[in-house]
Amino acid sequence: MADEPNITPPPPPETEPTPDPENNTQTKQDKGSKKNMFKDLKVKHVTGILSLVSFVLSLPILASVTWLLYMKSYDCEWLFRLPRLQIGISVGLILVFLVCNGALLFLRARWPMVAIIVVTVPLTLMFTVGLALLGSNSLESRRVPATPLWFKMKVDDDGLWNNLKGCIYDVHVCQDLAASSMPLKPSDFNEKKLSYVESGCCTPPEECHMRYVNATFWVKDDTSETDPSVNADCNAWKNDRDVLCYDCQSCKQGYVKALKSKWSKLGVFLVSMAVFLIACHMALFLATMWEIHCT
Repeated sequence: MADEPNITPPPPPETEPTPDPENNTQTKQDKGSKKNMFKDLKVKHVTGILSLVSFVLSLPILASVTWLLYMKSYDCEWLFRLPRLQIGISVGLILVFLVCNGALLFLRARWPMVAIIVVTVPLTLMFTVGLALLGSNSLESRRVPATPLWFKMKVDDDGLWNNLKGCIYDVHVCQDLAASSMPLKPSDFNEKKLSYVESGCCTPPEECHMRYVNATFWVKDDTSETDPSVNADCNAWKNDRDVLCYDCQSCKQGYVKALKSKWSKLGVFLVSMAVFLIACHMALFLATMWEIHCT
């Protein structure tokens, strides 16, 4: 009997692995958790930057307190009782600094709505005080200390102005000007930049056209005393160093400009800082709500 041929059976067909639903679910969860973790880190990074920016922006408030306390005895302001106002504003600015950063540390994460209200109220008050110092509300600023119209009203009081004249003389503003400009020629003196008080109280107005001898000695034109169209300050000027132009309207105006310039700078600072800090804390509030929503 013939041998039967050795026939090798064909290999079994390869079976595709069936997908494991549990593994797919686990993979999707891992991807989702990684995505959420990346999103959380991104939100925390934004809130961290905003927190740092708000803290850095609040530091100039402490610098302004130092400036206010250092400048409180300048320009004879004690006669206006302005040092009390300066101390009051300084205390208020310190409280603003503490409230802003305290709310940032202790209230932002737990009660963001309470934190933004606590921060906004003192910053709005600071913004209002800054606008008042700028004299933006001219109709009512006569009653608000350290505003432009308030200074003008005070200087127009003859009794107070007599005390101010004595104070300006005692701080040697004009004496120092005379000493520093002694070697200057008329052309050099005309190019010298004078302060508001120096130009108003220590020298005659330019329209008087007096001849320069030195900073506190000027030769009058003989016809100026009889000419009614001449500025009254020209007749009020005396070469006596105890008189000079202390009785001139230009002296009052120069003194008011000096005080206005100083307090207007403070008003600009308060308004600017209030706007920046409110904007920064509002952005931080929105970022905090985003962070809470993500987690």
